[in-house]
Amino acid sequence: MKGILFDFDGTLADTLPLCFYAFHEVFKKNDHKALSNEEIAAMFGPSETDIITQHLLRQDRVEDAIADFYHFYHQEHERLAQVNPEIMALLKQLKGAGKSLGIVTGKARKSLEISMERLGMNGLFDVVITGDDVQKPKPDPEGVRLAMSRLNVTKEETVFIGDSNFDIRAGKEAGVVTIGVHWLPTVQSVHFDIPPDYLFTRTDELLELLGVSAKR
Repeated sequence: MKGILFDFDGTLADTLPLCFYAFHEVFKKNDHKALSNEEIAAMFGPSETDIITQHLLRQDRVEDAIADFYHFYHQEHERLAQVNPEIMALLKQLKGAGKSLGIVTGKARKSLEISMERLGMNGLFDVVITGDDVQKPKPDPEGVRLAMSRLNVTKEETVFIGDSNFDIRAGKEAGVVTIGVHWLPTVQSVHFDIPPDYLFTRTDELLELLGVSAKR
């Protein structure tokens, strides 16, 4: 396998609590509406800006609500989303083994850049596809196919790793090997509707599958 593609939230970073918090605050402030985590998760797929645009009742507040989201996301990042040493070690070992790494996420590029900078992930990825880069979000395979094209790898050379049903469906539609992961505390899909080719709960399981020696 040459191309190793990852989802971001719940896969590379335990940022879902931060996303939930920011959306809670946005809808409470602008719609005076209290949403559960389950209701927020049901909106996932499009970027944060598209979610707010599509679901905010007060359409006259959309621009302010989007600004609020990034304010809350940035302000609470250190408290709600910390660096995960195992994930960082995984990425560096894969890079050291000559793998091409990519991110395919529904996040907007602005929030992804905030997280990558805060978590020290800048410079580790050869391609980054965000919700701003595609016409159709996951579970559509557009983002996975775009990442493969930019990495110049075939579907037979590619794996897509994620924590949600949308990730697995997108990978299946793109014809790549799919890996469902539950190795972070908060994930989008506790159970996968469509079984992934592999289901891992530890990062060293991925290294073993890819034939990369785990450093102790």
